This record gives sequence, C-alpha cells and structure tokens, in this order.
Amino acid sequence: MNLENIIRENVKKLSPYSSARDEFEQFTKPMIYLDANENPFSNGMNRYPDPQQKELKAIIADRNNVSKENILLGNGSDEVLDLILRAFCEPNRDNIITLPPTYGMYGVLANINAIENREVLLNEEFQPNVEAIINAVDNNTKIIFLCSPNNPTGNSFTDSSVIKILNQFKGLVVIDEAYIDFSKDESWLSVLKDFPNLIITQTLSKAYAMAGLRIGILYASREIIAVLNKIKPPYNINGLSQETAVKKLLQSTMPTQVRKILVERNKLIEALSKCLFVEKIYPSDANFILIKVDDANFRYQQFIENGVVVRNRSNQPLCENCLRISIGTKEETEQIIELLKTFNNAEKSIICR
Repeated sequence: MNLENIIRENVKKLSPYSSARDEFEQFTKPMIYLDANENPFSNGMNRYPDPQQKELKAIIADRNNVSKENILLGNGSDEVLDLILRAFCEPNRDNIITLPPTYGMYGVLANINAIENREVLLNEEFQPNVEAIINAVDNNTKIIFLCSPNNPTGNSFTDSSVIKILNQFKGLVVIDEAYIDFSKDESWLSVLKDFPNLIITQTLSKAYAMAGLRIGILYASREIIAVLNKIKPPYNINGLSQETAVKKLLQSTMPTQVRKILVERNKLIEALSKCLFVEKIYPSDANFILIKVDDANFRYQQFIENGVVVRNRSNQPLCENCLRISIGTKEETEQIIELLKTFNNAEKSIICR
C-alpha cells in the first residue's frame, strides 16, 4: 500500500489548526497563561485540556506495548472511525466495504460523508467471505471494515480470513476491537508493525466501564496517525474525561470485572440452553450473547413487560428472530435466569395442553 495514493488531495494540502496548547505544550507548569483567551479564575476546568492527551496516551501505550506515536484518541470510537473516512475517502467517488451483520455506524458514517458502502454479507457461520470481499473491490475502494469480535453476532473472525484480506487488499483494513478484552483471541495489535495498511480501533466503553466518558482509541502507523492528526479537532477529549480515564486506568479494576462478566456469560448460556423457545445460541467472544428464538418480537416484548431491556436484532441480515442480550451483574443474571424459568414453564404448559 502506498499511503500517498489514498489520502484525499485536500487533506494532503491541509495545514492543521494550531491551538495555543499545541504551540506551548508544557501548560502544566506554574506559568502565567495569557495565550489562549481563557477565563483566568481557577475552578479546575477553566483551562483548555491537553489536545494530544499525552498522560492518557502514555498509560495506554504502556499497557499495550506500543508507542504513543501509534495512538490517536477520539470522542468515542465513532469519532475516530469518522476521521478515517474523512481523511482517506473522497465524497461521491470512493467506497468502503462492510460485512453485515455488523456495527451499524460504519454505514451511517459512510452516508454522512457521501461515500458508497458496499455490503458483503458474512457467511452462515458469521465469517468473512474473503473471495466475495476481494471481488467487490475496485480502484475506488479505500477501506474494509472488520468488526472482530463482531457486533451483533459476538464471534471473532478467523486469523486466516483476516490475514488474506490484509495481504490481498491494497487499501486500509480497519479492525474494530471494541470487545477484544472479552475474547480468548489475541489482539491484532501484536502484528500492527507488520501491516502498514492496518488500523485497529478499541474503546474504554466496554471492558473498562467508561462508556460515559466517550473515549475511543485508534492504533496505526505513525504515518497514518500524522494524517489523522491533521483533521482531528484540537480539543476533542475534554479535561474531565482525560482526568477520570487516567485515574480509572491506574486503578486496574478491568481484569477482575471482565472475569466476572465471563462467569455470568457462561451462567446465562447454560440457562438459555434449557429454554424451549431458544432455537440457537451463537458462540460469543464478547460481553453479550446472540440467540435465535421462535418469535423475536414476542420474546422482546415479553422481556420488556418483565422489566428487562434486550435488543431485537431481527432487522439485521442473517439475524432473523435474533435477540442480543448483554451480560449484567451476578444479581442481574440471577434475576434473568429466574425469569427464563417462568418463560420456560409457560411454554411447557402450552405444550402439555
């Protein structure tokens, strides 16, 4: 891949906005700051935040054995995904490839940016159809999005499929690893240096329990990061989010919480396997389970009437009559299991009649 060939011409020529905090970076020192037109009265939030989130990046880099120069942070994963499209896809000309059923924001962001979204369905095992994907590529295909572990299916893509796509496609391959911390598989970060066309996105929203902070993480080569930094808003991660994320990451509660979630996932799978109305339980490497039921609309409403909100994914390709159930706390799982027993007993009663 030649990166210069896929950057938008206007982005190549762009001179990024330089904020006051970019020009004087040591703004934590006890200086008199009269450069950014801020309110001088201190309340903990009167100063602009670090536009490059250096402290937070340092912690993330250390945890993942990568350089800070390989990291870009965004206001949630949606912002970093949007930046990729805006940097490399020419509106009304270029296209991307997505693999439904998958995360819906890829298509939404493509539409917002006037980029064609070529959908190539996963196969019946929810794995990429590599041959069909490569056949869908043309000279204007800039990006292929792979969500692994996938949402809403929960499964991870095989290494062989991903490697084939990375080797055969000359554009960018974005692997969305929002759920990687719940998976038995290793992150693709371990081979980031081997593939110059590889971009990996992760998040602090799932395993790290910081969905309210809206912090998405993008890993890529320094060259790709440099391009994205040209169009990144200067203060896209607010000060409170940066401070809170640093504190929570240093507390290191994530591994314990992930282990607990995996225990509850196994309990829920066992309970669902005993339900007469559940036709299939799909393998999961995520903090949710996708199940195929007899009537998704009815079962969804049945859960709602009993105070439980699940997600009806029947409108997604290959997901007819499927519900997606997130994993809750031990107490919530126990309540769900008891509720499933009442559903099951009702079904037995109907059958006996």
